[in-house]
Amino acid sequence: MRTATEKKWSPERTGLLFFYLSVTLEILLVIIDKSNYTNPLEGQLFRLTFLLAAVKILCTGYSVKEWAAIGAFGLLGVISWRVTGRNEILRIVAFVVACKGVDMKRALKYVFYLTAAGCLFLVFLSVSGIYGGLYLETDFGRGYVQRRYCLGLGHPNALHCMFFMLTALFLYLYNERMRWYTYLVLLLANAGLYALTDSNTGMIMTFCTVVGAGVIRYGGRLREKKWVYLAGMGVFLFCLLFSLAAAEERIAKPRTETEDGVTRGFDNPFIQKAEEHLNGRIIDLYYGSVNREGTTATWSLFSRPENSYYFDMGFVRVFYWYGIFPGMLYMILQAFLFLQCYRERDGMGLVILTAFAVYTVVEAHLVSVYIGRNYILFLMGMYLYDALSLRGEKEYYLWGRRLR
Repeated sequence: MRTATEKKWSPERTGLLFFYLSVTLEILLVIIDKSNYTNPLEGQLFRLTFLLAAVKILCTGYSVKEWAAIGAFGLLGVISWRVTGRNEILRIVAFVVACKGVDMKRALKYVFYLTAAGCLFLVFLSVSGIYGGLYLETDFGRGYVQRRYCLGLGHPNALHCMFFMLTALFLYLYNERMRWYTYLVLLLANAGLYALTDSNTGMIMTFCTVVGAGVIRYGGRLREKKWVYLAGMGVFLFCLLFSLAAAEERIAKPRTETEDGVTRGFDNPFIQKAEEHLNGRIIDLYYGSVNREGTTATWSLFSRPENSYYFDMGFVRVFYWYGIFPGMLYMILQAFLFLQCYRERDGMGLVILTAFAVYTVVEAHLVSVYIGRNYILFLMGMYLYDALSLRGEKEYYLWGRRLR
């Protein structure tokens, strides 16, 4: 038997400490980004979170197949960094790899409470008049001036987005313990916040997530049905294919310039109808920049440093920022998550993955430099080792010592 000292100072316990330090810093960076403060040390702090995750990896044992996968994904991260100047893939790989051996439900509870506390702190600073804007009063692309409340989070859509993300995470963690009236409270809170933000996407996605959680909870053996998970994957694939079609000029058929200027719109009736409900998101790909940044004409295998244009469509941004190969690999891994949710009968995992897929069509909250914003990465850290059949009986530390 190991002594108490050995248990206290085991590599695994030390690694867990560094993992939580990395997660803490990532969440704090998310909160700072949502505020009005411009962080001059952001790049250095990202490097620090990477190093903290790397220490966790050094303190963790992996099978031979796991080490091979780590090497392959790490190489992809290095290639992306050298080609595009972006280090996000390398940081994401380190984070997901570092998740091994972590009680992810417990870690997500920590993420939930820390993020919620940070957002509430920003709201308090704004409402009290100490720091941050209370509302924005401008034309939000609807043809008239509106007053919409952001409560210190920079933009009304960002405020409702964080409410949506936190609601989804709360439901993932506590859905099995909730009473029926908790769903009603969440729906009323969503409606009340909508009165302040007028954020259609945030309100609709929060509503759908709460209803989906209720259906999974009270739907009997629905969570055990394979077709439910296949339907969720079908929604994910439809969202992906729609995004790809919207970014392809030959499919979208944008209208050409006239002598009077640009006639904004699309000759493809399906794309044009969708655009009428997306408030300029597809139009921004074709008319928001000179070279139609974000469309498939600007994509390449591993992207390029010049691909830094910001727009809202999340799936499109993945391929534009990081390249076709990393983008397709990320989508394949998400598909594996749906399959693993079925194997684990994780109904709430299915609900939030599906909701996040629909949300990512129109918003890019999950596609950013901030790991702490993307809860899908936590699910990958929890499920991908089993989903990809990487586990083995023998595990080794990086320096070769056998763990078991």
